[in-house]
Amino acid sequence: MPDIPTATPRARVRVPLRFADGYAADAELVTFHGLADGREHLAVVLGDPGPVPLVRLHSECLTGDVFGSARCDCGPQLREAVERIADRGGILLYLRQEGRGIGLYNKLDAYALQDEGLDTYAANAALGLPEDARDYTAAAQMLTALGITELDLLSNNPDKADQLRARGIAVRDRVPTGVFTTAHNIHYLRAKALQTRHTLPLTELTELTAG
Repeated sequence: MPDIPTATPRARVRVPLRFADGYAADAELVTFHGLADGREHLAVVLGDPGPVPLVRLHSECLTGDVFGSARCDCGPQLREAVERIADRGGILLYLRQEGRGIGLYNKLDAYALQDEGLDTYAANAALGLPEDARDYTAAAQMLTALGITELDLLSNNPDKADQLRARGIAVRDRVPTGVFTTAHNIHYLRAKALQTRHTLPLTELTELTAG
C-alpha cells in the first residue's frame, strides 16, 4: 500500500436527491478530515454498497452539472451515475476539480480558445496549464476511509483506474458510462478518445464531426 496520509470521516448526513427529470434517490453525504489536497470533496453513498461497490469519481463541473452546459457531457454523466450506483449500491465521489483541475476561470478561458479552433487539451496547453491536472490521492483516501479496498469503476477514463491502483485501491473492472453527444461537444468527446484513450466510440464521433 502506498504511503499516503490517512483520512477519516468527518460527518454523515442523509440528503434526498431530486433531479429535473423527476428521478429521485436517497443518499448519505460524507465529509472528511485529512484529505491530502485540503479541498472539500464529498462522498455520496447510494443504495447498499456491497463488498465490491460501483464507484464513480466525478469531477465538479459548474457549467455542466448546474447550468446544463451542452459543451461537455458532465451533467448527463452525473445524472446517469447516481441512478446506476443507486440501483447497484456504491459511492459517487464528487471531487472539487473544476476544469480537469485547472479551475473555473481557466476553464472558461480555455473555452474561448476552443472557439478559435483548439481542442480541449491544446487550449489548456496554450494557457500554460496541464492537459489534465487531476490527482486522485484524495479519492483513494476517501475510499479507504470508507473501508473500500476493491471496486468496479464507472468511468470512460483509464487514468482514473490507473491512479487508484497506484494508490492501493483494487479496480476489478472499469465500467463505461453512456455516451452523451450534443452538437456542441462532439469535438470535445473526440479529443478525449484520441488524446487520453477514453472509452468512447471514436468511429462514430469521427463521422459526426465530419458530417
